[in-house]
Amino acid sequence: MILYFYICKDEVRENSYLCHQYSQKRSVMKRFLLLIALVVAAISVQAADITVITTALKTGNATNLQTCMDKSVDMALADKSKICNAQEAVSMLNGFFSSNKPSAFSLLHHADKKDSGFLVAKLTAGNKSYRVNVTYKVEGDKVVIQSIRIE
Repeated sequence: MILYFYICKDEVRENSYLCHQYSQKRSVMKRFLLLIALVVAAISVQAADITVITTALKTGNATNLQTCMDKSVDMALADKSKICNAQEAVSMLNGFFSSNKPSAFSLLHHADKKDSGFLVAKLTAGNKSYRVNVTYKVEGDKVVIQSIRIE
C-alpha cells in the first residue's frame, strides 16, 4: 500500500508501468479474497437433514417422528386440525396412516433458511393423493417439526 502511494503519488506517474502492475496485483488479490470468503460461506451453510421426516412419511411410521416433534405441533390432517403436543401428534399421524397406508411418496420442494425450513411432498395413500406440508426449525444438527399438514 505504501509502495503504491510512493510509486503513484503524482498524476504524471499514474500511467507508469509499476503503478499499473501494482494495481493489477491488488485487483487479483481482492478477487482471490472474495472467492475464499464465498467458499467459506458456502461450506458453513448446511442444509437440515430431513431424511428422518421423509422416511417416516414414506413408510407410514409416525413413531419415528416422536423425537423430531416440537413441544407443541400444529397438526392438520384430512379432516382434523389442532395444536397438540408431540405424543398427540404422533397418535394423530398413526391414526391417519392406519386407515391410509402409504403407497408412494415424492418430495416436491424443500427449502432451508438460517434456522428454519419447510418441505412439500405428494403422498399417495389409500387410493388418494395428499399434499404434505411440514415446517420445522433447526436446532444444531437436529430438525424440530413445528407443523404438519396433510390435505
